[in-house]
This record gives sequence, C-alpha cells and structure tokens, in this order.
Amino acid sequence: MRINKYLAQMGIASRRKADEMVVQGKVMVNRKKATLGMMVDSSDEVIVDGRSQVTENLVYIMLNKPVGVVSTVVDDQNRKTVVELVEIKERIYPVGRLDTDSEGLVLLTNDGELAYRLTHPKFQVSKEYEVKVEGPITNNAITQLRKGVRVEGKKTLPAVVERMGEGKLRFIIREGRNRQVRKMCKAVNLEVISLKRVAMGGLRLWDLGVGEWRELTGREIQKLSPWAEALEDSF
Repeated sequence: MRINKYLAQMGIASRRKADEMVVQGKVMVNRKKATLGMMVDSSDEVIVDGRSQVTENLVYIMLNKPVGVVSTVVDDQNRKTVVELVEIKERIYPVGRLDTDSEGLVLLTNDGELAYRLTHPKFQVSKEYEVKVEGPITNNAITQLRKGVRVEGKKTLPAVVERMGEGKLRFIIREGRNRQVRKMCKAVNLEVISLKRVAMGGLRLWDLGVGEWRELTGREIQKLSPWAEALEDSF
C-alpha cells in the first residue's frame, strides 16, 4: 500500500500529514528516505522520527462495534473510535471501515499484510449484513439487488440477498464500497433503518455483545492468514 495510507492505518498521522512528514524527510523505508506515493508492505522497515514501526507481536481482535463509534484510529471530531474500545498495549488499527451509524463486526490488527488482503478489491472477501429496511420488499427489488444495481454510476457485483422476516434482509457482498448496502437499498427504493455486519471472511460475531471484543483464536487467524485461501465459498 502507499506510504501515506500505511502510516494512517498505523495511527501515526492522517494521509495528508503523512505526506508532509515524507516531504520533510521524517520517514525512512529500508534506511532510505521515503518518497511521496511509494509502496510499502509488511516486509519493509519503516522508521518515523527515528522510531521503528515494525511490530513483532501481532494481534488480531474482533469487536462488535456500537452505533456512533467511528472505524478509525483517530477522529478530528473527537468521536469515540474503535481503537478506544480495545484495551491492549499494542498499536492496532481497523481492517476497513464500518459506517458510524452501523454496528457489528470490525476486525483490528497490526498485521499490515492481512489488512491488505482483507480490504483489497481483488480478493473479494465476503461480508454479511443483517439489514432492517422501510419500504416494500418486492420480488423484483430482491432480483435487482442480487444481479447488481447501479451505485454512483457503477454496477455492483452480484450479491446474496434473502428475506429474514418482515422488513428485514440478509446481504452477502464481496465489495467494500462506501456505504454500499445502504446505497444498494436506496437504488430499489428501500430506506435502511438499521444495519449490522455479522460476518467477514468466514468469521462470525456469534454471541459477542455490542461494545465487547476478544482476541481471535488460532483457528480463526488461520482462516484469515495471507497464505490461506482468501475467498470463502459463500455463494
């Protein structure tokens, strides 16, 4: 990933500030001054202001994010962040994002390679949502959602969409576009009342309470390993 995104995910600075630090010569990659836009990965040695950003103790956390908490390391509006809910000594960051007004599964880690694999579009990692909507859930609307609808000029990939009960739908998508499920619903005249992510890449929340977190088990980590199969056979 680009150096500014890497530093932002590590909680060092915003992308804009990270670019400024690069220009000022405060960032070294493999003992050479970093340059704007350069690419780095977990095998690179990154040093910021003389401090190495290599983390030897890798941690993997599952959090059930409450509504109103932002999926970032820091927030310029002083809202509570997912990182503040997890009390560990290691510096971690969220894998991707979940809307502030949504709740559910968020993974946090300091494993950059894993984070990359779970969020890059080419891997199409599955994400499952339970959605409560307002409006008529017609067979035609479900058919459109399954085949893909146009969101901001681009058609979404085919998705799993099923009724869960009156006014409720289950989505499984393999994209991570901004507020995608909400925008897909809007495209078929459905308004999202509540949205909860219950699974990602083969992991499920199960009975983890809202606001609670836990470390992943060894078996769960193996499911998400960069060397394991990234795609779950959900379809």
